[in-house]
Amino acid sequence: MRAQAPQRQFSERVLRQVRLDSGRALVRANFCLESSEIINLRCVDDRCETDRQFGNQLWYFEGIGVDETRNRQNIHGVVEYSVQYGLQELVEDGVFDTAAERERFRSLYNREVNVPSWRQPAHRLLLAGVIAITAAMLLYLMLRNLLA
Repeated sequence: MRAQAPQRQFSERVLRQVRLDSGRALVRANFCLESSEIINLRCVDDRCETDRQFGNQLWYFEGIGVDETRNRQNIHGVVEYSVQYGLQELVEDGVFDTAAERERFRSLYNREVNVPSWRQPAHRLLLAGVIAITAAMLLYLMLRNLLA
């Protein structure tokens, strides 16, 4: 697991989009956008797009959330993007009460972005099952044509 993305300069357009989506996450969590404040915004995972798969970005933000009853609380947020053909596509966002809750989200994120491999036993079992069923069907069809 990568602790943090290497320091990379992001364009102003990317940072503006991340701020906008972080604000939307605050609104979805029932915080007042005008009264709340995002203090820290950082990219913690940046997986570049390749010829075989899309890229991923995971952004963290911290701030002060103010709800409709004017209660203030520390917030820990996350915004996840899929990078497709150089464009960011929002996948998921969320606001959490503690950093530990946000880290649980990160563990789910890490499981999702890992590329499936034929080394995994379930994938090999699936392939063996497909081959066995195909062979059985072909054998059945051949026997049926011989007996007909």
